[in-house]
Amino acid sequence: MAVTDVFLTHIHTHYRFTNLGQKKVSVNFLCLLFCLVMASSFGFTQDCDLITLESITDPGTYSVATLTEADGIRNGPDYFGATIYYPENGTPPFASIALVPGFTGTPLSIEEWGPFYASHGIVAIIIGTNFLLDLSEARAIALLDALETIRQENTRASSPLEGALNLNQLAVSGHSMGGGGAQLAAVSDPTIQAVVALCPWLGVPTVPADINHPVPVLILSAELDAVAPPVFHADVHYNYTPDTTEKLLFEIANAGHQVANSPSGGQNNVGQIALSWLKRYLLDEICYCPLLLDAPPTASNYTTNIVCATCPSDLNGDGVVDIQDLLIFTSQFGVNCNDCPADINNDGTVEINDFIELQAAYRSICP
Repeated sequence: MAVTDVFLTHIHTHYRFTNLGQKKVSVNFLCLLFCLVMASSFGFTQDCDLITLESITDPGTYSVATLTEADGIRNGPDYFGATIYYPENGTPPFASIALVPGFTGTPLSIEEWGPFYASHGIVAIIIGTNFLLDLSEARAIALLDALETIRQENTRASSPLEGALNLNQLAVSGHSMGGGGAQLAAVSDPTIQAVVALCPWLGVPTVPADINHPVPVLILSAELDAVAPPVFHADVHYNYTPDTTEKLLFEIANAGHQVANSPSGGQNNVGQIALSWLKRYLLDEICYCPLLLDAPPTASNYTTNIVCATCPSDLNGDGVVDIQDLLIFTSQFGVNCNDCPADINNDGTVEINDFIELQAAYRSICP
């Protein structure tokens, strides 16, 4: 039996037989409560406390290897050529993202994203298009075909990624018309978990229904983009994406159309925000959500509708679930009340189920 299970059994027994009238908590119980929370949360605490935009480096911590069609990966009919970048020393299963270049662009134009994502533990497949002049619609189809290659790589017997991919964690990205294609891919397949649109082009005419999807979308744009001026493209992408969809528009000051072709754009803010977006919405790592709320120093426009999860376990409202909240909880344990902060589940009593919620959220950073 796990330590946590033993502890919870102890709590249930203690709670049932210790002074049911007053429901007082013994010193031993409080000590055990404190020790369990600290032991079960220490690693998570370190991770969240250390995560900042500045802590997101290029490259990340993992070494990177590549696979091409010469190595046996699938040759998709709806794109031309592919390279898969993956973390050699990462811990599977891995999430994946497919990327496609813009109008007349080749994979070389966005290739720096591959090793960047892989060095942070995300598999990336970068593809070319069958025709350099393909429009956004064709690029959307190419991205969906690239995701099929990822799915098949997960079952290819000789692949180092066999059985190592989480096929429920798939994202798409693209530059310019490829960014428009990423939006359209999310419309076609709303099971995609995240979109990263790099200075996206918007076809004309376009109406809101064309990009009506529920997939969280990050839109990176450039203040001085002469190819896809934000007022006609990225801004419209943001406005036409439904308000019910989580979305963020990050416009980089004094930058042109190629600024988001590399994670180093905008003094590295492009890669830092893009990775934070994928960590939050592709990998569901909530520690990264606060990083998306404030505009980086290179932003000329920063607009979002995202809200980081509230923290009912933050009993004193100081922005983090920590020892102070645990002390408040223990002081109210066993109390019947309708407005006690420690009654986290609002059932009128501060009891074991409230503790379980506090323990699960311990050391979470709250907005």
